[in-house]
Amino acid sequence: MASFNYVLDEPARVLFVDDDPILREFAKVNLSSELAVVDVAEDGVQALECLRGGGYDLVVTDLEMPRMGGFELLEALREAPLTRYLPVVVATGREDVIAIDRAFAAGATSFVVKPLHWRLLAYQLRFVLRTARVEAELRRAQESAAA
Repeated sequence: MASFNYVLDEPARVLFVDDDPILREFAKVNLSSELAVVDVAEDGVQALECLRGGGYDLVVTDLEMPRMGGFELLEALREAPLTRYLPVVVATGREDVIAIDRAFAAGATSFVVKPLHWRLLAYQLRFVLRTARVEAELRRAQESAAA
């Protein structure tokens, strides 16, 4: 049986935000590849510090974290011009309707429930990245056409 590499297969820089140090380490191990770099942050405050420099293609964030949770992080990302369109996947243990609706209202691109299935998450991140890149190309084309 042929081996199948299910990690991210396109160049990408991912920020994984979670207060659980074990999940942060799992994210590095399970989502990194020769083409994909996974950085980690322990909460929304640290995530915003990482994101100030730009260069990220995707954020995966938990909702419930100390100092700044995922909802507040989403709102801050959507308010800033640099991160307004940055895809954000919410990965949380909460699966109640209120959390789901609030996450999407705050600007989440996608939503997954813990415990994380790393293979499924990698596929979902591939899809989210590809979609975000196509949307960015469309925005650039629209801006060019308007100019």
